Amino acid sequence: MHYPRRNSRIKRKRSIGFRARMRTRLGRKLINNKRRKGRHINIADR
Repeated sequence: MHYPRRNSRIKRKRSIGFRARMRTRLGRKLINNKRRKGRHINIADR
Protein backbone atom coordinates (compact mmCIF):
# COMPACT_ATOMS: atom_id res chain seq x y z
CA MET A 1 0.00 0.00 0.00
CA HIS A 2 1.30 3.46 -0.86
CA TYR A 3 1.14 6.09 1.84
CA PRO A 4 0.76 9.79 1.06
CA ARG A 5 3.85 12.02 1.13
CA ARG A 6 6.36 9.17 1.30
CA ASN A 7 8.90 11.52 -0.27
CA SER A 8 12.63 11.14 -0.37
CA ARG A 9 14.45 14.42 0.23
CA ILE A 10 17.48 13.10 -1.63
CA LYS A 11 15.48 12.21 -4.75
CA ARG A 12 13.74 15.59 -4.64
CA LYS A 13 17.01 17.49 -4.37
CA ARG A 14 18.63 15.43 -7.11
CA SER A 15 15.80 16.11 -9.52
CA ILE A 16 14.92 19.75 -8.77
CA GLY A 17 17.64 20.99 -6.40
CA PHE A 18 19.98 23.90 -7.00
CA ARG A 19 22.79 21.78 -8.42
CA ALA A 20 20.40 19.91 -10.70
CA ARG A 21 19.22 23.27 -12.09
CA MET A 22 22.78 24.54 -12.56
CA ARG A 23 23.67 21.48 -14.65
CA THR A 24 21.50 22.53 -17.60
CA ARG A 25 21.48 25.73 -19.63
CA LEU A 26 17.74 26.23 -19.17
CA GLY A 27 18.02 25.57 -15.45
CA ARG A 28 20.66 28.30 -15.12
CA LYS A 29 18.41 30.63 -17.08
CA LEU A 30 15.51 29.87 -14.73
CA ILE A 31 17.63 30.61 -11.65
CA ASN A 32 18.85 33.88 -13.13
CA ASN A 33 15.26 34.92 -13.88
CA LYS A 34 14.29 34.20 -10.27
CA ARG A 35 17.29 36.16 -8.99
CA ARG A 36 16.32 39.10 -11.21
CA LYS A 37 12.81 39.14 -9.80
CA GLY A 38 14.08 38.71 -6.25
CA ARG A 39 12.35 35.37 -5.69
CA HIS A 40 13.61 32.55 -3.51
CA ILE A 41 16.07 30.76 -5.77
CA ASN A 42 15.22 27.16 -4.94
CA ILE A 43 12.43 25.99 -2.68
CA ALA A 44 13.64 22.37 -2.74
CA ASP A 45 16.83 23.25 -0.88
CA ARG A 46 15.04 24.25 2.31
